[in-house]
Amino acid sequence: MLEVGRIIKAHGLKGQVLVDLWTDRTERVAVGTELESDRGPLVVEASIAHQDRFIVTFDQIHTRDDAEAWRGVVLRAARVEDDGVIWIDELFGAQLYDQTGVLRGRVVEVEANPASDIMVLDSGALVPLTFVTHVEARVRVDVEVPEGLFE
Repeated sequence: MLEVGRIIKAHGLKGQVLVDLWTDRTERVAVGTELESDRGPLVVEASIAHQDRFIVTFDQIHTRDDAEAWRGVVLRAARVEDDGVIWIDELFGAQLYDQTGVLRGRVVEVEANPASDIMVLDSGALVPLTFVTHVEARVRVDVEVPEGLFE
């Protein structure tokens, strides 16, 4: 299960909560969606976008006191199958090869960057995710990079 968000605080008097979604997959808070937590499953009954977050009504939370008791709880969901997505956790430990088949290092970290997240290799090289052409989870990453990137 992937961590997809966290309940920030109660919102209103009827059990709604403010949820900080850690993914751009807003269907995670669509009506009928089930999310997991350390306190058990929650089903979304209603949600609406609110200042870069979501006001959500869950089936298990009915009052403001209930909502306050859920403050800080992390929400999880199964991975969404999408062939066009590079999952960050699948990069860690993978060997990175350039377009000529040369091993350039092992991915040890991924740094957030506004233009493109950047893989940090054990060799010290930095490689933007935009250059990735293929990923074999935690085993191999193939990239096509411009000349001079590794010099």
